[in-house]
Amino acid sequence: MRRLENKVAIVTGGASGIGAGMVDLFVQEGAIVVAADINDEALEKASQKENVYGMKLNVASDEEWEAFAKEVNDRFGKIDILVNNAGISSEKPYQEINLDDWQKMLSINGFGPFAGIKHVAPYMAAQNQGSIVNISSYTAQIGQGFNHYSASKGAVRALSKAAATTFGHQGVRVNTLFPGIIETPMTASLSTSKELLGRLIQATPLQRLGKPADIANAALFLASDESSYITGSELVIDGGFSAQ
Repeated sequence: MRRLENKVAIVTGGASGIGAGMVDLFVQEGAIVVAADINDEALEKASQKENVYGMKLNVASDEEWEAFAKEVNDRFGKIDILVNNAGISSEKPYQEINLDDWQKMLSINGFGPFAGIKHVAPYMAAQNQGSIVNISSYTAQIGQGFNHYSASKGAVRALSKAAATTFGHQGVRVNTLFPGIIETPMTASLSTSKELLGRLIQATPLQRLGKPADIANAALFLASDESSYITGSELVIDGGFSAQ
């Protein structure tokens, strides 16, 4: 079944990791996908895929988001789906986090999704339909991570609910995914510590780390018309870690 047939989707951070998994799955399900990323080399590879259009975007730039959204809408005639997936992480302990660290993290992980919704939702509202999926983190729901990363993902959680109530009457749905630790290039450093990796797996009820496909499948459901009466919802995908 082609669950996204004739849909136009944007996936930020779409050239690698979780984003690339979403791009591939969305294309399989019939969508035309714009993979937005800041990495030129990764974008070039993404653009070689059928029905994937790589476009450079700094999600922390309000001006770039405005021009990007207009270009996508003008080129394809509509925008049906936006996945705010782009983000950065950090392993800095709280004692070493300074204002520059904080501002960089929040500008990408917090302002990025806000600007994406700000500039894309009006195009969706004009056609009275659209689905926005924001990627937060399980750290936004539990007492883990006294740092700028958790703060940025908490911002995504709050913005998602506010956007759902703001744009719902215009047919635009906004939902949020809360991944646990997923095997991606961003988390590859964890594999250098077998002890740490073992503790994380042992602490997870499903006894494994997540895979990009675990997130992509959930994003597909929320992006599709199968979830047409779902907005403002939160779906945790962490193997049961936060349920403890």
